[in-house]
Amino acid sequence: MRLFLTISAFAMLLASSVSAQIGNPAGVEPGTPQSAPGVPAPHHPNTPDRLFARLAAAGGMAEVDLGKLAEQKAASGEVKEFARQIVQDHSKANTQLAALAKEANIPLPNELDAEHKVMRAELETLSGAAFDLAYMRGQVTDHQKTVLLMQWEVAFGQDGDLQRFAAQNLPTILQHLQIAQNVMVQVAGQAPQGAAPSVSKASHAPAARQQ
Repeated sequence: MRLFLTISAFAMLLASSVSAQIGNPAGVEPGTPQSAPGVPAPHHPNTPDRLFARLAAAGGMAEVDLGKLAEQKAASGEVKEFARQIVQDHSKANTQLAALAKEANIPLPNELDAEHKVMRAELETLSGAAFDLAYMRGQVTDHQKTVLLMQWEVAFGQDGDLQRFAAQNLPTILQHLQIAQNVMVQVAGQAPQGAAPSVSKASHAPAARQQ
């Protein structure tokens, strides 16, 4: 809980100051067209922007795919409701990101990444409370990484539209994380001990390896 509150406080501070960071004037890549001194022209992403868009798109795609699976297979009403909300919110965000990436000429993945393919395959073997716990464990991990990814984009991105997308969606991701943590606590007592594998890999972090 303390970690969540710390992240939430940082996210609020980040969102309040995002207008001063849009365009990242201190880190504009050489050769970038400028609309004003130190202000990159619209739709000219830097390397962090491109990586963010690809990771966020892959993660968002996985959230929708796994959410639809959970809507079908989850035993808990709370898990089903969480999955429905995830599908709704991430479908909307995925559409927004795809439009921004197209404007910035950033190609996005069109299928699940390898880690989420493994995660989906493992979830398909489970049922009942074991499925619920494995799905929610993965959701907590995925959303923790997505929080960090969006903070990273706001701090180091160059494309103003992508930075604003990250800042505007960060509160929703934090809300998802809090709900996921709460639901996981509820279902943890229902699953047989050791029945659910650790489905916790995600592809949202800006690490070399994806929303």
